[in-house]
Amino acid sequence: MNRQKWVVGITGASGAIYGIRVVTELLRAGHIVHLMITEAGWQVFHDELDWHADDREGLLREKLQQDFPGELYYWGLRDFNCPAASGSYRCDGMIVVPCSMGTLSGIAHGASGNLLERVADVMIKEGRRLVLVPRETPLNAIHLENMLKLSRLGVRILPAMPGYYQKPQTMDDLINFVVGKALDALEVPHSLFRRWGE
Repeated sequence: MNRQKWVVGITGASGAIYGIRVVTELLRAGHIVHLMITEAGWQVFHDELDWHADDREGLLREKLQQDFPGELYYWGLRDFNCPAASGSYRCDGMIVVPCSMGTLSGIAHGASGNLLERVADVMIKEGRRLVLVPRETPLNAIHLENMLKLSRLGVRILPAMPGYYQKPQTMDDLINFVVGKALDALEVPHSLFRRWGE
């Protein structure tokens, strides 16, 4: 197996389950995951998933690591000792899922105001894969201009829009479609949904 190194950012946009499912699928496939979660992201865990986190690292180990062969590393947003904060660290890319408009704006403007934004900046400057999964509606002109700016830099913008041609029967089917498309953008094999024509 080709063990890869991925960075996953989870922000305060609605849709925390997308980020959680991406992490578990990468760990299930045996990859190394460097995980960062914004404060608003932790709030969404509480609001959408009923996760109560007095011990954040313990909660992540309990919910995400399970018996998967991958390795999970959790980094606080002020911990710039994270190897992925340097362009000399060879990783395969980064995904921010879900990606809030605030984080997207910070990345678009090179703010590097926290570790997540800094690592995204590294991905852009090093020409590595960066995928952003925005979950917002409606989109205003500022949102769209920031997305266009990033897209022109080679960043993949993958809105959390599930497809229906596979005739989803459950909420999991809808989640798996978005997560599968995100993994496709990372070029990570999966079998989360039935493809068109199959």
